[in-house]
Amino acid sequence: MKGDRTRAAIVERAVDIASVDGLEGLTIGRLADELRMSKSGVFAHFGSKEELQLATVEAARKRFIDEVFRPALKAERGYPRLVEICRSWLDYVNRDVFPGGCFFAAASFEFDSRSGPVRDAIARMMDDWIGAIEKAVELAQAEGHLDPEIEPAQLSFEINALFFGANFAHKLRQDRTAIERARVAIEHRLESLRIDGAPPATEPVNVRRTTAARPDFID
Repeated sequence: MKGDRTRAAIVERAVDIASVDGLEGLTIGRLADELRMSKSGVFAHFGSKEELQLATVEAARKRFIDEVFRPALKAERGYPRLVEICRSWLDYVNRDVFPGGCFFAAASFEFDSRSGPVRDAIARMMDDWIGAIEKAVELAQAEGHLDPEIEPAQLSFEINALFFGANFAHKLRQDRTAIERARVAIEHRLESLRIDGAPPATEPVNVRRTTAARPDFID
């Protein structure tokens, strides 16, 4: 229906705006101007700013799953899939799927000290994402690919911390090496836990140390 298509178009634009200016930066007036609609026309699809924010978070969640998680599921079950999930996340930031970098990294910092439905929706998404990494670790262990002594929650925490650090350096510091640095750090950690004989990642893991003043991936 036309009304559904209009709402979807409003929310998709809202996602891009919020990824740069934050969810609090969303206004009916700005969306109306950018979409060449009347304010009343935009407002008719949302009863409040909070409803607009919640719809934006949900649309961002769907985009994230489609761009990051679903492609990684094509990899072989176990260690290769765990590595591919990490690579997929880094590629998603590098491709600017959201103009402001990782939508949920930004939203997490914006709402981490607040309360209410929007904060809860963001927290649920992050819980689901970290839970998905934990599950991937558990499956790799179940397949006999990964050290069974490592705690999945600990490893997923480390991986997500590197994700957020990469997003910060890539966007705020404009560090063109940040994504590759994070990839090397993550894959070095995972490779150190891979059981001998387990299938490797789909490409060689770059864990070589260099005595050069700058790592070879900078050039």
